[in-house]
Amino acid sequence: MKRLLRFYLINLVALWITTQVVKGLMFTGGIQSLLIGALVFALINMILVPILKILLLPLNLMTLGFFSWITNVVALYVLTTLVSSFRLIPYNFPGFSTNGFIIPSVSLSPLLVAVLASFLIGVITNFLHWVMD
Repeated sequence: MKRLLRFYLINLVALWITTQVVKGLMFTGGIQSLLIGALVFALINMILVPILKILLLPLNLMTLGFFSWITNVVALYVLTTLVSSFRLIPYNFPGFSTNGFIIPSVSLSPLLVAVLASFLIGVITNFLHWVMD
């Protein structure tokens, strides 16, 4: 039970931070929607993601782990399918420039938003698991 609660809280924080940073992943309905979405996302990560990792193992081995992000993208897509308050929408990144470091503006489709959001969720959850262990 303690593991499930920790997993839920980590997914809650990761989803909240990601929706604040990546404007193409959004939820409506307030905190209640976020709590429900985090619960569904935690269950997806505990049940569906290990099955997907086993199914995609040959492809993951052939690409030396490069293809492992597909499981996170599928998990995020399943979340947006099951919880109607979470949506992936196209996003126009305005660009960023500071001290000679320039990131140009780019238009992201919902698929690219899902890839970016799943990458960020993966980084945040791995960091929080590392901190909590």
